[in-house]
Amino acid sequence: MNVIRRLFGPSRKEIWTKLSQEMHGRYVAGRWGTGDRVQVDHHDWTLTLDTYAVSTGKVVIIFTRMRAPFVNPGGFRFRVYRASIFSGIGKLFGMQDIIVNDPPFDHDFIVQGSDELRVRQLLSSPTLRELITAQKNISFEVKDDEGWFGTKFPKGVDELYFAVPGVIKDVDRLKLLYDLFAETLDDLCRMGTASDDPPGVEVK
Repeated sequence: MNVIRRLFGPSRKEIWTKLSQEMHGRYVAGRWGTGDRVQVDHHDWTLTLDTYAVSTGKVVIIFTRMRAPFVNPGGFRFRVYRASIFSGIGKLFGMQDIIVNDPPFDHDFIVQGSDELRVRQLLSSPTLRELITAQKNISFEVKDDEGWFGTKFPKGVDELYFAVPGVIKDVDRLKLLYDLFAETLDDLCRMGTASDDPPGVEVK
């Protein structure tokens, strides 16, 4: 065990348990059909960190994700992810990329959404842009429920969603991720886009 620890460092369970304590959250041990998770409450929202696996047929890829259901009466959607060498090609074929008038941010990220004015309003927050930039790999969005094999949400409820390949074991990065979710949910409420009413659903 000591050899494994020296080679690979502390386990995810150790790090996530420490995270839950520092965030005054809950470390929930996995059971059949679900993995371990860390849940932190922010007002009436529950921010849930866990991992999931995707099989390509030859390899299994582990993703770290965070989810937070919330009341979204207008169905507002956005997605933010880091630009790549393929982004320019996508733009040539009409891929949406909303400009938020922060040149470094606009250079580094692709921004999409259902309402350009509201997306720009949301990302006008320097704090929110800094929290997004702090994630070296990010796919961050508002999405509908989780499909056939996931949690079904009531009408008017969607979820704030983050997922990246790999297992994140950096406590500071995970804390910033929780800050990103809390800041975004608060800003959506201040904009009148989201409601702070309890969503009435818990992700599994």
